[in-house]
Amino acid sequence: MTEELTKNALKKKLKAEEAARKKAAKEAERAAKAAANPTQKKTKLGGDDIELDPTQYYENRLRTVNNMGPAAYPHKFHTTHTIKDFITQFSCLEDGGHLEDTVTAIAGRISAKRTQGKLMFYDINGDGLKVQIMSDLRNFDGDEEKFRETHALIKRGDIVGVIGFPGKSKKGELSIFPKSIVLLSPCLHMLPTSRSGLKNQEVRYRQRYLDLILSADTRKVFETRGKVINYIRRYLDERDFLEVETPLMNMIPGGATAKPFITYHNDLHLSMYMRVAPELYLKQLIIGGLERVYEIGRQFRNESIDLTHNPEFTTCEFYMAYADYNDLMEMSEDMVSGLVREVTGSYIVQYAADEGGEPMTIDFSPPWKRVPMIAGLEEATGEKFPPLESEGAHAFFSALCAKHNIECSPPRTVARLVDKLVGHFLEDNMINPTFITDHPEMMSPLAKSHRSMPGLTERFELFVAKRELLNAYTELNMPTVQRQRFEEQARQASAGDDEAQVHDEDFCVAMEYGLPPTAGWGLGIDRLTMFLTNKWNIKEVLLFPAMKPTDEQAARIRALHKNDAAQMSPGGSSTADISPDALTALTAAIKSVVIANSLSEVYEGLNNKLQQSQFLGGNSPSKEDSIVYDALTAHVPREALRSAPPAICGLLRTVGAFAPHVRSSWN
Repeated sequence: MTEELTKNALKKKLKAEEAARKKAAKEAERAAKAAANPTQKKTKLGGDDIELDPTQYYENRLRTVNNMGPAAYPHKFHTTHTIKDFITQFSCLEDGGHLEDTVTAIAGRISAKRTQGKLMFYDINGDGLKVQIMSDLRNFDGDEEKFRETHALIKRGDIVGVIGFPGKSKKGELSIFPKSIVLLSPCLHMLPTSRSGLKNQEVRYRQRYLDLILSADTRKVFETRGKVINYIRRYLDERDFLEVETPLMNMIPGGATAKPFITYHNDLHLSMYMRVAPELYLKQLIIGGLERVYEIGRQFRNESIDLTHNPEFTTCEFYMAYADYNDLMEMSEDMVSGLVREVTGSYIVQYAADEGGEPMTIDFSPPWKRVPMIAGLEEATGEKFPPLESEGAHAFFSALCAKHNIECSPPRTVARLVDKLVGHFLEDNMINPTFITDHPEMMSPLAKSHRSMPGLTERFELFVAKRELLNAYTELNMPTVQRQRFEEQARQASAGDDEAQVHDEDFCVAMEYGLPPTAGWGLGIDRLTMFLTNKWNIKEVLLFPAMKPTDEQAARIRALHKNDAAQMSPGGSSTADISPDALTALTAAIKSVVIANSLSEVYEGLNNKLQQSQFLGGNSPSKEDSIVYDALTAHVPREALRSAPPAICGLLRTVGAFAPHVRSSWN
């Protein structure tokens, strides 16, 4: 028995040695062939797609693409189906079924890449949808090396075109089985993986394209935003409103209580304002006979950036002749509740106002609660308010704010104090849609006085989740009263309120031709989108929100502004830009206001007078302002006026807004 086992062991040993000898011979033969033909080394299937260093990845990728030349960026790729159409047409296939005689061509971005043996799998995305690419050498047009080279080239993030036939995998996943894959536009940067995602908020906001590439949720937010705008447009179109466009650059920043952005028109030598609201233009169209108009567009306000405010934002404003604010409250309930239901499928939405906060339930079912502003405040505070125009009103409301520890930054006007009280006692308790109605006249310079409550206006604001969503009122259409309201706003501005409205005399003249009884309405598109997508930060619903520049961006901006300043510099002193005769005429014309012997002395004297008030004679325009305006515009070239101190430029803009016959009436 022992002898037999020894023989078996010997046979196994000899067999193993023979196998080892043959293996060594094959490896030697393979090595010899590789040495003789070094270019025939097989490309690794799929390529090395797991480089860890993004910088090295970029350099390698850039080198590869540069070597390809223009071939990396073809001019055209003909598709037979969008990815959406491909899914719609072929989703009905049975598991494992193929339509090998059906040639299809689709294009999109590669979001995932996987290797399984000699099979290559990709996910190709387009229009927010995904289809699998299942690539097999047996179906591919080309030899094995071409197959390997193609798949080594394709990386995550690339835009590719695929020609092949539709089918489903054995597990039932709809796929395209390619005969060829064409690189249409390479992605040079390493994308974050699907696991890690793009979690840096700064990067998401600054590089929104990258956020959209990686996040289906981000895409859904902006699809919802589009649905909101389309619904509003359709709602108004169905009610015979005409969509219009009004200027984005205005000579007067009117239509809203807000601080404007200032720009400069080189050809006109004129400072202009980015619009804060389209209201005054839209009402002029009502005067012209367009009885129902609306505009959906951007507004610009030079105010703080926070979780609910962006310097540029989107609104819808509409104006409707022969309607009042009661009609618009009913329209608001109908439009907004219908919009919410169509977009979300319900009147009920969940909304968290803070990051990680507890969601609140908002019910948009109509009708909505209505709270008169002053009556609501009196009930909430237990106080009886004095008339807001009375002498003791300021002391009363200032003391009331102090009593309840409500802060109000300067200027502490009655209007601002009341607004702070409203925010504390009324707005902070409003979760479901609620109208605050009947605002004081001093807070509503463009709204018509209430027909039965003196001192108040026919105005309402809609609040949802403690935040204002829309504002509307019966429009003031009495030109004399409108001028008085503008003068009151000028007094507020002189008290330091840089958000007070500016007198727009052209609008007052337009009103003298007759503005019919009209109601106007404005809604914030961004904020409504926040509610419907459960986003606590307005940057989440703006494709390109305002951001503080990075250090690198700031350096580029400084260099650009430096070059612009050099090109725009007047290139000389103020006095060099005015002739002796013009200077003599100027100083003679304004000698009752300021004594001067040069243009620089004129500017210095006027600037000193304007340090304490908006106008030369105090808080209201006077004959002095008219004299100075006429003299400066008549005798000083525009280029020289550009070098005037900001206070003088502001005076010229404000006084110039009044018609000549109005200026001549000043005492």
